[in-house]
Amino acid sequence: MAELKKTPLHAVYSKYGAKTIDFGGWDLPVQFAGIKKEHEAVREQVGVFDVSHMGEIEVTGPDSTAYLQKMLTNDIAKIKDERAQYNIMCDENGGTVDDLVVYRRSEVSYLLVVNAANTEKDAAWLQQHIENEDVQVKDVSAMYGQLAVQGPKAEQILASLTEADLASIPFFGFLEDVELAGKRVLISRSGYTGEDGFEIYTQAADTVAIFEKLIQHGVEPIGLGARDTLRFEANLALYGQELSKEISPLEAKLNFAVKLQKEADFIGKTALLEQKEAGVPRQLVGIEMIDRGIPRHDYPVYFGEKQIGHVTSGTQSPTLGKNIGLALVETPFAKIGQELEIGVRHKKLKAVVIPTPFYKRSK
Repeated sequence: MAELKKTPLHAVYSKYGAKTIDFGGWDLPVQFAGIKKEHEAVREQVGVFDVSHMGEIEVTGPDSTAYLQKMLTNDIAKIKDERAQYNIMCDENGGTVDDLVVYRRSEVSYLLVVNAANTEKDAAWLQQHIENEDVQVKDVSAMYGQLAVQGPKAEQILASLTEADLASIPFFGFLEDVELAGKRVLISRSGYTGEDGFEIYTQAADTVAIFEKLIQHGVEPIGLGARDTLRFEANLALYGQELSKEISPLEAKLNFAVKLQKEADFIGKTALLEQKEAGVPRQLVGIEMIDRGIPRHDYPVYFGEKQIGHVTSGTQSPTLGKNIGLALVETPFAKIGQELEIGVRHKKLKAVVIPTPFYKRSK
């Protein structure tokens, strides 16, 4: 059995009471003080996540912009320097290779942040599609540590550790070569929780020092369990559940990141155009349980005797106190108010389609 990969923070996990699990081949903390407590800390105060397992891929060279226009669904030409953009990378059939964030350093230099389990696959996919472009693709994941500081007090805490004007950074904006807690970092106003917050990209060797400085300033360490419930409430897709090779970004209702009208052809564009014109056969919807039970990943969804889809994610929402889920269902059954049934332990339990996101911060 292969040894689990470890982030630069792994050595101090036990110091803060972490309980770790195998997460896609990485030994990562599922919780520190408890999932519900950590979830509430991020919604109400501030927490820090170790997301150093995420992959970083540099794309550089004179043809970088044109090359990424070919590889990704969003309009790369619209990104300004020191701005980031959410993107989807599709295969020829319109299935999802990965979802990722693109950071534009300049017209000839981009940083792609990809899902950990897909890093090697993504780098290989990008490499094999270089044709006549003058572009270089390099997996630089080992160079980086990454911390996500999320919650209403994120800016206040981080501002005490840097002279950079964090208030000036817009959502999906970033500053590079900033001094934070005595270390040089890239800091981005972004996250995966539905709260305000920042993601800090640091040299791998500096990760522990920054993490412990944050803890000293009252930031709670947060594990993967709360990361999942937070992103779920905010209706943020998880690759392998809401997105996959079998699930297109249009089915996942990520149309905002799919620019079918952009001049550049991109891989999967023809298939996605056909899907849009014909009407997507399935749609991702929010569901709330009427009967008592929790919808879990891969539970079947029924209308009468017919299975019409499956649950992609589900839990008892810590914020709302309700049993809710996301489900991929046949389009005729995707209307708000539609009653469905979820297969839970050999029973069919009633549920209803509701609007998403389940949670949206007030300011």
